[in-house]
Amino acid sequence: MPSLTRSILARAAACASLSLVIAGCNPPHDGVADPDSARRAYLGLDRAVDRAIGLGFDGFNAASNANIPEQMGAGELSGTMVVGGKVDQGASDNKEMDLTVTLTDYSDGPVEDMFDVAYDGGPALLDLSLRDLPAGTVTGSFSGEFAMTGELAGMVALDLDITGETEEAPDGAIRRKAGTIHVTGTATSDYGVFAIDVSL
Repeated sequence: MPSLTRSILARAAACASLSLVIAGCNPPHDGVADPDSARRAYLGLDRAVDRAIGLGFDGFNAASNANIPEQMGAGELSGTMVVGGKVDQGASDNKEMDLTVTLTDYSDGPVEDMFDVAYDGGPALLDLSLRDLPAGTVTGSFSGEFAMTGELAGMVALDLDITGETEEAPDGAIRRKAGTIHVTGTATSDYGVFAIDVSL
């Protein structure tokens, strides 16, 4: 065998051995793709996204000036979510809401009925644009990082786009129209990137 070929094969074998050693030393969440865990990192926040939008509308309806009164919601299993921020004032049918979302030991219960995960962090940014109120549209974005503890660890970063419709409730409040909210984007963690496309 020519010496050049032997040299190339030797280097390839050494690299393969080194790769096995590195892979064996790293925990599953340390840069090694794990699609199931990447999905679960988001699923633990799926209802939280819905709750954040709902609390944002609650704050909008409660506001008497540009500052939205802080709205607090409890996770279904533990912890809290706090949403606050600002909203345009005046008589216009178009409004902008600049909101923040903070989670403390937040959990909506076991992910896929098996995996206990809690989330802390924020403030994440929830920006909502309301157009042609009351029966109009809502568009916006939700971005920020949360720390996971429990059976998933590390950080998960959300980068979401939101679209939907609004309507007037019987009491005169503005609310999102049920079944129209569409959320797309990504949840990025040490486990990988999970693509999100859900309706709320």
